[in-house]
Order: sequence, then C-alpha cells, then structure tokens
Amino acid sequence: MSTAVLQRPLRFAGRVVAFGAIALALAWVLLLARRTNFGPAVEDPRNFFVTLLNGLTFAGLLFIVASGFSLIFGLMRVVNMAHGSFFLLGGYIAWKMQQNIAGTGGGFTIAPNQVSTWQWVLPAVVAAAAIALIGLVVQQALLRWNQGQDLRQALITIAISVIIADQVVAHFGGTAVSVTWPGWTNRLVDLRLFDLQYSLARLILLAFGVGVGVALWLWLYRTRTGMIIRAGVDDQHMTSALGINIHITFAIAFVIGAALAAFGGAVGASQGGIGPNQDGQWLLNSLVVVIIGGMGSLVGAVAGSLLYGLVFSFAAVYLPTGYTQYSIVLTFILLALVLAFRPQGLFGRAG
Repeated sequence: MSTAVLQRPLRFAGRVVAFGAIALALAWVLLLARRTNFGPAVEDPRNFFVTLLNGLTFAGLLFIVASGFSLIFGLMRVVNMAHGSFFLLGGYIAWKMQQNIAGTGGGFTIAPNQVSTWQWVLPAVVAAAAIALIGLVVQQALLRWNQGQDLRQALITIAISVIIADQVVAHFGGTAVSVTWPGWTNRLVDLRLFDLQYSLARLILLAFGVGVGVALWLWLYRTRTGMIIRAGVDDQHMTSALGINIHITFAIAFVIGAALAAFGGAVGASQGGIGPNQDGQWLLNSLVVVIIGGMGSLVGAVAGSLLYGLVFSFAAVYLPTGYTQYSIVLTFILLALVLAFRPQGLFGRAG
C-alpha cells in the first residue's frame, strides 16, 4: 500500500480536527462566552469588533517582521537566529534618531503634536537602512561561506544576537522606550459600525502590513530578481549553471529581510514600545508564523500572521476571567495542531 494512500485518513482526521476546533471557537466566542471580559459577541458586538481589529492590526505587525524572517529562513534556508535582534536594534535606532530630531535627545517621551510625518518616517527609514547594512556584512562575511550548514549558521547568528543585545543595553540603556507616531495619527476614526471609533495609528499599522505584503509579492513574482531567488531556492546549482550569480541575489534577499525586521522594530516601538529581551520574543513570533504558514510561502506568512494575531487577541479577552494569562498557550496549541496534521505548514510544500 502506497504512502499516499496511508496518509489519506490522517489528512481527513486533520481536517475534521481543524474544522471542529474552528466551529467550537466560533460557538464559544459568539454564543457561549460567559464569565469573560466581554461576554458573548451576540450580546456585545462592539467589543467583538474591537478585538477583531486588534487581532488584525497585531497580525499586520507580525507579518512585517515575520515576512523578513520567511524571506531569509523560509526561502533562502538561512538559519538567522539574529532576526529578533535586528528587530530590537532597529527599534532603538529609530527611537534615538527621533529623539535627536524631534525631542531633546535626553530620552523623554515626545508628545504626538511635536512629531511631524517626516520625523517618524525618517527614523524608520534610517533604522531599516542601518540594519540592512549590518545584515549585508553578516551575510557576506559570516554566512555566505556556510550555505546549507544549518547548525553552524545557527551558532553564528546566536552569537551575533547576543552581541547586538549587549550593545543595545550599552548604548541605549536598559529601559523600555517608544517611538511617537506623528501628531495627525493621534485620533480615533469613526468606522460607522456599532458607534465604533478606532485608533488611526493602528489602522496605519495594518496598512503598513498590507503594503509590505503587496510589495513583496510584486518583487518575488513580477521581477527578474524575485524569480531568480525562487529558482535558486529550488535548484541552486542549476541556476548557477545558467550564469546567474546566485550569491548576489541571495545577499539582496538577506538585506531586504533584515530591513523588514528593523522597520517592524520601528513600527512596534511606535505601537507598544520596545525594550531589552524583546528580541527573543520576536524571534519566536517569527518562527511560529513561518512554521504555521509554511516555509518559503508568502501566502503562508500572511495566513500564519492572521491566525497567530487573531488567536492571541481573542484568547486574551474571551477566555474565562482568571485564565486570560493562558492566552499564549492557545497559540502554541495552534502550532502543535498544524505540526501534527500538516508538518510542512498550511501553504508549505512537502519535502
């Protein structure tokens, strides 16, 4: 009996478990969520939609960071354990530059009405460019000669991560900081739904996530460089035999992935602040998104970000009161279910 035939019952069982879990979660949130912070959605639709928007905007930030990790790890098969440190350092660079051009430079919180659009955009762009340069040095000097040696790459990038984390504390201090959104974003938008008003800054964060997704798709699927990257991933030796310098193409991909981590750091520092030790958390977030969605799949990164963001946001308010601290556990249950029934991820290709 073939392996494909044996796997059919497992795939069917996976679909049953997945659809059953979705149906149970929807029934709980919509109808049964007593003794929770908001109660059933049918009784409190306004807070349900607030939670939905919170999940979507968090997913937007997840995607910005995780898409860079997916590009480096999922497509290039480079084990970059320093991705979270790129996020952290990018956020601190953006904060320090905004302090210098819009504040006193002394680390005091800047009021939104003191920040113009360019005083937010310029620090974010500079942070992305600085980390892109660091990423290029790391890739060319340390990782290029170890392509395919996963353990060695992991150890090298772990060392880089530790060095960056120490330098962040040494040069920026050990306190949490935040980048200030431009003043015009500091307001609520009337969504004309259940008298709901929502933060414009969070909607802009979601727009950033969508914009990054569209730009990456156009680059990977509508440009020659993107096609070379995908071809090089599938068969690096054949691509090189055609006279294409695959090392330059992979360096470009690594630079863009590092820049996305830094841009995510600037956006994350604007939305919820940033502090030491968050590098490990965002590396873990990126890993979970890529594993759920599937390695090498941009659509998978979108799906993984949405599932992670929605599960985390809804669990935080729709678990029974007194158990909301276990919301993070549900995200790992989601990860375990995906690995159990579809090890290659939702949109990944079987090896």
